[in-house]
Amino acid sequence: MSRRIFYWAITSALAGFLFGFDTVVISGAEQRIQALWNLSAGVHGVALAAALYGTVIGSLSGAFPADRLGRKPTLLWVGALYIFSALGSAL
Repeated sequence: MSRRIFYWAITSALAGFLFGFDTVVISGAEQRIQALWNLSAGVHGVALAAALYGTVIGSLSGAFPADRLGRKPTLLWVGALYIFSALGSAL
């Protein structure tokens, strides 16, 4: 097996692990979120699904800026957006 295939296999496995970890974190917090915000069943489903849909869309669209700008600038932008979204969530 070539190093490149091994690298991509490890990267894909880690991405799947992180997606599964996000799913577990969301499922552990979902009842608390529903009680805290008094969400109906439909709004509760949309609110929790939004996080998973966001990860899928981000995964699918992440190649475009990486191809145009390069990996390092793209990761810097992702980090900046992550900090911005964390601050927004905190507020």
